[in-house]
Amino acid sequence: MQTITLKINDSINEKFFWLLKYFSKDEVNILELSEYINDDDYLRSIDGMVESIKEARSEPIEKGATLDELDW
Repeated sequence: MQTITLKINDSINEKFFWLLKYFSKDEVNILELSEYINDDDYLRSIDGMVESIKEARSEPIEKGATLDELDW
């Protein structure tokens, strides 16, 4: 089974959910339903995130890590 995230335009929202009701819960299951929020608004909604970014900006570049040093 696959999980996908869709951003659905308000103009087709009603039609899209109409279509979904024709599938069984074994075929399609809505895991989460939320309003779309852009990345900037999302980050600003997290307590302390703006302050954290401002603090990080003032740190000297020498304190930073290179891509090679990151454990991804």
